Formats: sequence, C-alpha cells, structure tokens
Amino acid sequence: MSLSSSLLSPHTPRRLLPLLLPLRLSSSSVSAPALAMPPRREQGKPPPRKWKPKAAAADSPSTTASAAAAAADIAAPVERMTLGSQAARAGPGPGPAQLWVPRGYATSAASSSSSSAVAEQGVSSEKLSRIIKGAADFAVDNSTFTEAQIRATFYPKFENEKSDQETRTRMIEMVSHGLANLEVTLKHSGSLFMYAGHRGGAYAKNSFGNVYTAVGVFVLGRLFREAWGKEAPKMQAEFNDFLEKNRISISMELVTAVLGDHGQRPKDDYAVITAVTELGHGKPKFYSTPEVIAFCRKWRLPTNHIWLFSTRKSAASFFAAYDALCEEGTATPVCKALDEIADIAVPGSKDHVKVQGEILEGLVARVVSRESSAQMEEVLRNFPQPPLDGVDSDLGPSLREICAANRSDEKQQIKALLENVGASMCPDHSDWFGKSGLDAQSRNADRSVVTKFLQAHPTDYATKKLQEMIRLMKQRHFPAAFKCYWNYHKIDSLSNDNLYYKMVIHVHSDSVFRRYQQEMRRNQGLWPLYRGFFVDVNLFKANNKKSAELSKDGDALLKNINGALDSNSSAVDGLADEDSNLMVKLKFLTYKIRTFLIRNGLSTLFKDGSSAYRTYYLRQMKNWGTSASKQKELSKMLDEWAVYIARKYGNKQLSSSTYLSEAEPFLEQYAKRSPANQALIGAAGNLVQTENFLAILDAQRDEEGDLQSERGASPSPTSTSADVVPKTEGLIVFFPGIPGCAKSALCKEILNTPGGLGDNRPLHSLMGDMIKGKYWQKVADERKKKPARITLADKNAPNEEVWKQIEDMCHTTKAAAVPVIPDSEGTDSNPFSLDALAVFMFRVLQRVNHPGNLDKASPNAGYVLLMFYHLYDGKSRREFENELYERFGSLVKMPLLKPDRAPLPGDVKAILDEGISLFRLHQNMHGRAEPSKGSYAKEWAQWEQRLRVILFGNSDYLNSIQVPFDLAVKEVLEQLKAVAKGDVKTPDTAKRKFGNIIFSAVRLTPADILGLLREVAAKNTDVNSFLNKIKLEDSLNKAHVTLAHKRAHGVAAVASYGIYQNQEVPVSFDALFYNDKMAALGAQLGAVNGEQIKSKNEWPHSTLWTAPGVAPKEANTLPQLVAEGKAKRVPIEPPITVSGVLDFY
Repeated sequence: MSLSSSLLSPHTPRRLLPLLLPLRLSSSSVSAPALAMPPRREQGKPPPRKWKPKAAAADSPSTTASAAAAAADIAAPVERMTLGSQAARAGPGPGPAQLWVPRGYATSAASSSSSSAVAEQGVSSEKLSRIIKGAADFAVDNSTFTEAQIRATFYPKFENEKSDQETRTRMIEMVSHGLANLEVTLKHSGSLFMYAGHRGGAYAKNSFGNVYTAVGVFVLGRLFREAWGKEAPKMQAEFNDFLEKNRISISMELVTAVLGDHGQRPKDDYAVITAVTELGHGKPKFYSTPEVIAFCRKWRLPTNHIWLFSTRKSAASFFAAYDALCEEGTATPVCKALDEIADIAVPGSKDHVKVQGEILEGLVARVVSRESSAQMEEVLRNFPQPPLDGVDSDLGPSLREICAANRSDEKQQIKALLENVGASMCPDHSDWFGKSGLDAQSRNADRSVVTKFLQAHPTDYATKKLQEMIRLMKQRHFPAAFKCYWNYHKIDSLSNDNLYYKMVIHVHSDSVFRRYQQEMRRNQGLWPLYRGFFVDVNLFKANNKKSAELSKDGDALLKNINGALDSNSSAVDGLADEDSNLMVKLKFLTYKIRTFLIRNGLSTLFKDGSSAYRTYYLRQMKNWGTSASKQKELSKMLDEWAVYIARKYGNKQLSSSTYLSEAEPFLEQYAKRSPANQALIGAAGNLVQTENFLAILDAQRDEEGDLQSERGASPSPTSTSADVVPKTEGLIVFFPGIPGCAKSALCKEILNTPGGLGDNRPLHSLMGDMIKGKYWQKVADERKKKPARITLADKNAPNEEVWKQIEDMCHTTKAAAVPVIPDSEGTDSNPFSLDALAVFMFRVLQRVNHPGNLDKASPNAGYVLLMFYHLYDGKSRREFENELYERFGSLVKMPLLKPDRAPLPGDVKAILDEGISLFRLHQNMHGRAEPSKGSYAKEWAQWEQRLRVILFGNSDYLNSIQVPFDLAVKEVLEQLKAVAKGDVKTPDTAKRKFGNIIFSAVRLTPADILGLLREVAAKNTDVNSFLNKIKLEDSLNKAHVTLAHKRAHGVAAVASYGIYQNQEVPVSFDALFYNDKMAALGAQLGAVNGEQIKSKNEWPHSTLWTAPGVAPKEANTLPQLVAEGKAKRVPIEPPITVSGVLDFY
C-alpha cells in the first residue's frame, strides 16, 4: 500500500494529514472531499460512522453548533493544506452557527483578519495603563465569562504504581503478548524548551520571557538556517504561521553550554524535538513517534535516536543490555548495543557523541501501540532524512559568540540573541521587553485573576475542565503556583471588560504529580497535569443577549465535541490506562557521578564537611543499588575529590552552574591513572571553557529559568536506608517473618552479646507478646524518648502498612531501619517455601507457656501460622526482598534451612497443601473469623490433629534440615554489625544485580555436580585419586556454564539471553577434563521452550577447580591441552544430565 493510500486511510491520525501535502497533491486518485476523515479510531473499536450533514432546518441550535464545530474539526487538515476553500464549497447549504467569542480571540482563519484590524486601531499607552490599573476592580458577576486555551505543554509526568522492576516485567509481557511495542529514546542532557510560534510564545519548563527562552528561540532559528540555507527566513515565517494556524506547540531538549552545567558540557549548542502537541480546543493531542519523525523531516528539524523492540526476545535483551551497561555505559557502546538488539533503529539527526559527547544521561523506555513498527517503517520509507542546505554556509555569529560579546547584563544578551535570530523567526519581542510603553516587569497580573477565572462562567468544555483541575489542586493544597501575567500578544484587544492573561501552572514538587495521579484514578474525567503548562486566559463581560446565549449553550456546545475526545482517555491505542503510561527512565552511573554525586553534593560538602558528604554519596549509591565494587571505587574517588576541592576553595562553595570547570580536569587526571579508573569515569577531557560566554543568569533562577525562591527551601535528603549511621542516629531492627522464625530467641542473643552491635549505642527490645495496646505506637513512643538507641522490634512485621509506620518512625526519630528475614527460597506467589512453613509450625508446636499463647496447647496453632503465611501471599521471594531493600536500603538474612537438604516428605507436603486449601475455603466464606466458628470447624479440628501427628512423625527430618541456631545467630550478628557501622553487605536480590552484569550463565547446584563426579570416580580410580587430592568436596561452592561474557563477546551477546532469564536449562556432561592445574566438565546445553540454548564459547564447560594462581578462564584451553597430551579426558558414558537456571552475573 502506498503512503498516500495507507496514511490517508480512515485509520490515519488527523494530525498527520498536514504533513502529506506533496503526496496529497500528487495523488490523482484521492479527491478533496476524501480527506475529510473521521478521527482516528481506537484499536479494537468498530469503525466510526462517517459524519453526514443534516438539513439545516432540522437542526436544533445546539446540534447545529455541535455539527459545525465537528465539521470544522474534521475539515481542519484540508484547510491546513490550503484546500480549505474547496472543502468549504463542497458542503451544502449556508454555514452553521458559531459560538460567539469576544473580539481578538477568534480562532483559525478569523484570527488573522480580526487581529490586523484591531492592530490598526491600537491602544494608547495612557489608556492601556488605566485598563491594567483598573483590572483589580474587574468584578465577576452573572455576565462574566472566561475562555481558556492551553498554549504550550509537555507530556504529563506519570509515576508508575509499581516498582521499576515490576514495570519492566509488565512491559516485556505486553510485547510478548502482542499488545504493544517497546520504544526507547536517548535522554539528552539539557533543558525543556517549548515553542508555539512567534505569536504563541516561547517557554521554559515554568517560565517565559527570559534568557532561557531567548536562547531557545535563537538555537531553533539557527537550526532552520542550518537546514534550509538561503530559504531559512521564508521557512521560519511559514513554520510560525503553521504553528499558529493549527494551534501546535513543539517541545525539545535544549542542550547548550551557556545555561549552566549538567553531566557534560556539549561540544555544540543544539536541540532535539521530543514532542509535537496539537492543542486544538480541547485536551492536548501528542503526536506518536512516527508522526513526530514525519513532522520534523517535513520541516527539517532534528529528531532523537529511537529504537523499537517488538518481540519478547528483543525487549528482554534491551533491559539486560541496560543492566550490563548502566554502571559504565557511554554513548558509543550503548548506541552500538541497542542498534544490534532493536528490531527497528532510527538514528538521531544529531549524533550524541559529536554534539554532546560520550557522557550519556540515560534512556527513556515506554510502551507504544503495536502498530508503531509498521507506521515507523512507512514513515521512514516515505520521509527520507532531509538535506542540510546551510550546513556549509555562514550561519552568522554563534550562540557562544553572541553571549561572549554581550556581557553587560541579561537584557543585553536577550536583545542581541533575538536581533540575531531575525524578524522572520521572532518579529515580536514583547514577552521579553514589553509593549506599548509597558516593560516586561509590568506584565505581572493581579493575584485575584485565578479566583476570578474560577468564578466566571466557562464558554466551552476545555475551559470547564481547566477550571476543574485548578480548583481541585487548590482545594487539596497541592504545592503549586498559578501565576498570571498580562498577555502582551493581545494587548491591542484589551478593554475594561475584555482582559487577556497568560497563566503559568508551576508545580513545585514532584509529589504533586503522584498525588494528582491518585485523584485521576478516582475521577476518570480529570484532565492530566502536564509538565510545562501554559494557558491563555480571557476574562470578559457579555451583554444580556450574548450572556443568555452563552449560559444556555456554552457548556453543552463543546462538551458534545470534546466529550468524544475525553471518551478515549482511558485507553491509548488499545492499551489499558495503567499500561498506556508505562515508562521507565534508565540513567547511567557515569552521568550520575557528575550530577548527583559531585554537583548535587557540593552544598553538603561545603556546609557540613567531608563526613556528611560521604554519608550523602553512600546513601545515593545504595538507593540506586550500585554494585559493591563500584561503591568501593567511587568512594575512593569521591573522598579524593572532596579533599581536592575543599583545599582549593576553602569556605567558598563552588558554583553548581560551573562545577565542571573544576570537576572535569580532576576526573580527567583521575581517569589517566588506570584502565579501571577510565571505566569508572566513562570519558573525560576536552573541557569546553564557558567562563567567557556563559549566559548572565538571575541568581534566583535555576537551570531552566524557574524561580528558586518560589519553591521554598529544599529539604535535606532523608532516607530510611542504613548508610554510614552516625552515632547520634538510632536503628530499628524489625522482623518481616512468621511465628516460629526465632525472632524472640534472636533478640535475646543480641541483647546478651557483649558490646552489642559494636558501636556502644544502647540496645532496647520490645516484645510484641508482652505489650498491651497498639504495639507499633508503643515503639514510636519509646523511640521518641531515646532516639539514638537501637530498637529490637520483637514482633512480626508482615505487611506494607507496618513497613510504612516504621518508615515514619525513621523520619520522626532520625533513625535507619533494617529488616531481618528468614532465608528461604520462596515460591512464585509467596516469599516462604513450604519447607520453611513446616519448620515454623514444628517449632511453634514444641513451645510451652508461650507469652502470646501460641504453643502446643493452642488448638488453632496451625491455622494461625497459615494466616500469617497468607499475609505475604501474592509476592514472590524476589519481589519481597526487592521491596524491603527499596524501602530500607539494607537487608539481613537469617539462615534457616540447609541448602543440601533432602526434599520435603510427601506426607508433610500433603498436610500443608490440605491446610492451605482449607484456609482459602474458610477465608472466602468467613473472612477472618476463627476456624471454630465457621462451617469448616470439624475439618479444622481434624486437620490440626493430623498436622501434629505428621510433623512429630517427621521430627528427625525437620530437625536435620535446620541450620544450627548458634551459626544463624553468628551470621545475623555479623550482618547487623556491618549495618550499624555502614559497611552494608549487598543482599542477593535481583534488584541489586542490575548494573553489574558481566556474563550470562547457567547456574548449577554444587550437590548435583558432586553427585555426578562420584559416579565417574566410582568407575575410574585415577579420577577418584585426583578428586581426593584436590578435596573438591570441600572447595566446590558454586558451578556454572558460561554462555557469554561482556568483555569477550560484547554486551548484545550477553543481553540476548535475557528472554531465558530464570528459566531451567538441562545440561548434559559428556566428559571430565583435568590436569594438575585445573579441571572442568564438558557440557552440552539443552532447550528452553523448544529453543536450543547455545553458548558463545567455543567449548561449553563448567570449571570445577583451578590451582592457586591459575585464572578460571584458563580452563578454556583444556581440549587443546588434551590434544597435546598435557591433560586427560575421561568420557562420561552415557552423559549425565542435570538442570540449571539461566541468569546474569
């Protein structure tokens, strides 16, 4: 299907049609009326019926107006392609009625003619001054109306309800089931800049009319010169008109060296388009990525680097590749790996390495519609990368040259930038310098504007929805400002009864977005809260006749039209609402070193000293899950940086906006010392000196032009994680476990340990069974009395509600918290295995005179343990550990079961399964009622009796599989002491493995390998003698078959096994290879779900042993040594097969 036929089909988004003008005009088979398409239908919905005009006489006023607006909406693409007059003539009968709007605020084609007429009239400076001064007296009455239209905005800031790992898993599931594709883009390190044409305005994230937006306009204008050469002035003017006529704003990442330091000073000043938004007269519509590509290539604007992953294998491989690169990734290896893995790769117009450098901030991954791959391929075929006609011509003075030549003040720099960009790009400077005798400082409007806006009657549905949003945010006291300014672009239309403003919705805290999201879940009709949110507001008085018309028809008119726009808000391209917004930001450590650890730590270092700075950066790294090896390397480097910069600057703090002037040379010298340092730093050197051309920035503004003073002081970073814990801070040790996990016995041992946890802080234990009333409130009260002590919370803490209370205690009493959990394999739906549950029950049923009456005398002891067991239901072991570590930053595991134990006896497993089934039946029918009071009372009594008989009948087994208590106590004490002094051992959870992947392998159980070798040794005396000599039984603690190694085979090769992670793989061993220096088993890998697993190694094997001083990789040479007679090969006939688990290491 050709582009003209496929993209102009009923399924084509309306906003793509203006881009297809050349194709439309060249296609004789498509007539003008055929372009009047209905809106895009959502996936899975029936095709919409085509709109047909009814006879005018039969229409009611509201129906007529609605139909007229719908007709205008549908025909808009035709009008944009200069075919509007033909389309208008195609409609029968007279034009339908229009909603009246005040002069100067007419839309579309009407606006240009009316505005030019008004401009001729003009408004005297004296009269204007009177209007502005009198605006405070503008009273809201029954004839007061308001119209609000969004002028510029960026994507809503959505927070995933689930953890990043759960979000990643859900993304892979959606791709594998054909519900979506995974789209990944580069995150350039810059500032948000939005542009709505020279009439619509230029905006930073929360501001306009300053040096930040002037720089943005200049860079955008220069991109046009670079792309169009001599045609640039003409195309700039056409672009401005196009944005204004179609009410479109574009958003971009503005990357410059003149607005302050991020992760690396860019080599060039540039921008990359990140969003195109069609504002219309309702909720903003964001172009899909293929539409953005088509739009940008039509106008020759720069696009981002984009990757699409449409299969389970490629999506899983992407996340594995990130995990392998996130601690040392830079632009070149990251882009190379993703190019190899992705199903579709679209290179960016701007090469990150050439314009920004090697330091890469991160990647943004989100789900997009399944059709995006086909749409992208179609766009790439029909919209090739455009030429750059002006790239070799003289583009005039650069941004850095202009800023360097105008150093007197900010206004001078702004004026020079706007004059250099030219009148075709920016003919109106009123947002920066005022108009009609009023300077920019006079644009601040009266604070009462927001109140009047909320009180006035809305003229349309969009205004009503914006009022609803602002009203809710004010009622909930969300920390946000609604700042209003006079709209200087409408200055000539002002009168005492017709006032125009720009409203900036400035969210002060990211928590607002999360809280607003919760409100949206309760009220599906709410519009999203956008980042970068600017609204044009018109307050006006209507005469009695118009007032009556507006009151009657205004609310219903556009509700009929825009109601359709809202009706699909719960689904995007066929995706459920919770899935349509799935997105994860994946940042790289080489960037975070510079921004988070060095730049953001400057205030702590200079105000509180090196010790506090060390606490700060350790907390950051632990929160990120940085690997232990990287933490050690970074600690050494950051300690050296702290000494270096403190000596050089003394008590004068280094400016965060120019911190790279000092940090980059330091990092460059540090990197030169060793290859390991170079890998740690990522890239350093070639520092761009900014001192002579840095833009003159208001000291009260941040890097994106936002007033810092309006935000309030940023709170000091707090965390419940156990970092280097100062002795003035307390520690809460708590137990997310099940009765019988030995927490009380453990607390007694800790209390009786000489020296406590090794730091002289007093220990205090509160036993839950001895406390009357609300236990956790009692803990909080006791902690407030002596916040510096270590509290042992001797009570099971089984759910998130309790964990939240503990987090609150940490904040209120300045403490860290550490969970102590029984070590158990768990199941897919519960963090505790049946083996662990059996041991817990066995222990409880041996108790006598327990303070909580949960012992052998308790008739419902088994039921109580099942109740606790089910409190954890729904979480796998990995999810359980991940969540605890994310919340508290550390995790202590108490050994429980021996790893080489025999399987659970059949009768024990059967009685537990029966109890679980009975518990679920009871819970479904009776909730939390006691078992003796339900309809299953008889069954419970019989089960409890049989449980005791079976457990005590297997007492030898249950005693034998437990790790001796004294050894468990010793290990827990070591871990707790490490937490107390800050030397936290990273727990073995999937969360903590991310970022330090070196290789992929099939993990084998040492017991299986030793059992296999015993069989071989029994048949071969030489092998038996060799194994006894090297004492393999004592030394073999782990075994694996390597599949791919990052250094030897590349990131993409390692990541390609991501789809098989945690899957069981059969491994057959056919021979033993050994000599006096090493030993290994030759391996043949089996299949997973019918797909053969293949190792990237020429000889797949499992290394068993190497002599001191021999590297394990030397085992790769054993087949060659056998051929040379320097090693022995003992066949295993028939081959012995064991199972292993594929994972990353």
